[in-house]
Amino acid sequence: HWADEDVFKCVDDAVKNSNVTKQNSSIEEVIKLLDKGDIVSVFNEGSESGRRALGNRSILADPRKDYMKDRVNEKVKHRQWYRPFAPSILRSEVDKWFVRDVDSAYMQFVIKFKPDMGPKVPAVNHFDGTARLQTVEEEDNKWYFDFLTKWHEYSGVPIILNTSFNDREPICETPSDAMNCFLGTDIDHLYYCQQNILVSKVND
Repeated sequence: HWADEDVFKCVDDAVKNSNVTKQNSSIEEVIKLLDKGDIVSVFNEGSESGRRALGNRSILADPRKDYMKDRVNEKVKHRQWYRPFAPSILRSEVDKWFVRDVDSAYMQFVIKFKPDMGPKVPAVNHFDGTARLQTVEEEDNKWYFDFLTKWHEYSGVPIILNTSFNDREPICETPSDAMNCFLGTDIDHLYYCQQNILVSKVND
């Protein structure tokens, strides 16, 4: 867990020295930014264990937009075009979207979408109709569960595109790692979840 002071100092230094703004914000504001097509990185209080991001150090984007996979690749990840991005999905909704109802809290399963559901989230639907899904329950990650619940209410889909918060270096660990990755890529916003601080690039 990082002290609020670590985050505030990191943000204030960035505002002083880079072309960014900060504001107090909320999940609802983050959802509106995602809905309009922005890419938002999130820094939550827990760390990630292993190579997969599970909502504590994640880059999030709207899976309903078919161009979003290419946009995230172009602006941040610089991976091979054919590599898929994962969907995070509310656990209670899995059986409506996938052919098998599974627990996949650590993205351990690749499952086929139901044929009529995959096209609704093209940015996380692999060319063979599958996805390596992450299922989210409240006890897994309360902030991420609340976020996904509100995203579902707002967007009509219980799924968000989730990829690890890094470019070609290890997943961000500290508030400064998060800020450096944000400043070094074309991610639109960085949200420090526990402090409710949103840092945004200033458009020239």
